[in-house]
Amino acid sequence: MAEKENGAAQPQQQQQPPQVKMSILTQYVRDLSFENIMAQRGQGGEVTPDVTVSVNLEPKKRQPDHQYEVDIKLKVDSKNKGDGQALFLMELDYAGVFHIEGLPDEQLHPFLLVECPRLLFPFLRRIVSDVTRDGGFPPLNLENIDFMALYRNELARRQQAAAAAEGADKPQA
Repeated sequence: MAEKENGAAQPQQQQQPPQVKMSILTQYVRDLSFENIMAQRGQGGEVTPDVTVSVNLEPKKRQPDHQYEVDIKLKVDSKNKGDGQALFLMELDYAGVFHIEGLPDEQLHPFLLVECPRLLFPFLRRIVSDVTRDGGFPPLNLENIDFMALYRNELARRQQAAAAAEGADKPQA
């Protein structure tokens, strides 16, 4: 049914989906550890670092409505390419607290594991760079992390694990 405004027929307002509202309430270093193993051994000189980075994400619902915490757990392990000796080990637990409203429930999990870490990553990268530099090494500038690819890989891994578990539960003929 059309409504009249100023004598002209106007189409009825369509129902619009709720607007997604998201804000970062806070972000912080929960835990940080840096071990300069090379200095502890009393070694110095030229090294060629081989760096391995692993990332783990942990989203959590917080007590106030619409608040979520996303933890990025980063582990950086560096060894000398020449002799395989450990150079340094860094572990960083970086968290952000987000207020999220208007997002459908089926989209919340990927949002927490893709978009929220994407917003936190530049700050985490800066911390890693500063700490490695202050630890006596050249600043480690992390490459961008494709959180969408990590999310898809984790979904695929869980599906394979579920399929394997389902196959193991079936009796053999």
